[in-house]
Formats: sequence, structure tokens, C-alpha cells
Amino acid sequence: MTEQDVQDFVTRFAAAWAARDGAAFLALWHPEGVLHSPLYDRPVAGKELGRLTELVRETAPDHVWQLLDWTARGDVVIVEWQATRIVGGRRIDWSGVDKFRLRDGRIAEERVYFDSAPLRATRTGIAVEPLMKLDPV
Repeated sequence: MTEQDVQDFVTRFAAAWAARDGAAFLALWHPEGVLHSPLYDRPVAGKELGRLTELVRETAPDHVWQLLDWTARGDVVIVEWQATRIVGGRRIDWSGVDKFRLRDGRIAEERVYFDSAPLRATRTGIAVEPLMKLDPV
């Protein structure tokens, strides 16, 4: 893939998130693509992404995803992102990285990495605390 091909892919991926467009997400996926994410209890087939987009829109209508940075090497593309939403009157922020392996310019595999503690804490009502507290500098 050329740098322009990668740039086009990243632009289309960010635009699909911004619009929460299920058809745009599906167009990014190879027919045999697989998504691995800590959000779901199983790997997700690329053909399911349209429905997942609808589910996010229904369950988190105020969810905002924003591209921060990206890099690529060969058929691997990595994007860094941040997300926000309001739950119970509180804003929740989290960030993560998606690693894509592309085939024919489409997603053959996506692995999502992020700290799910803020989302889990919101679900349980427990505040997120650091694992280690450091002395003040």
C-alpha cells in the first residue's frame, strides 16, 4: 500500500466514526475480516459492523470518537483515538489504539486496545482509582 492509500483508509475510517455510518464501516471491511475488542464477548465478523454501529448509536447516542494520530508499516495501520460520552450527568473520557491488518485495502483484522476501567466503573458506580499513588513531586 502506498502512503496515499493508507491516508485514504484512515480518512474514511475517521469519517465513518464521525457519521456513525454503518454502510461506510462495512465498506472498509474485507468480507472475511474479524474485529477483536474488549467491548464484546467474542470476535466480531466484519459483516456485523453495520449492526454494531447501529447498536452504539442506540446505546450511546452522545458517544464521540476522535482520531488523534496514525502510523503504518506495510499492511499494518495503527490509529490512536479518544472517545467521550456522558453517563449519569458525568463526562467519561477514554483513549485507545486500533491495530489494523489490511488486505486489498480493506480490514482483514482489527484489534482494539484501550483501558476499559472508566466504562466498567460507570457501569458499577465505583470510582476509578489509580493502582499506585505516587508521592508529590
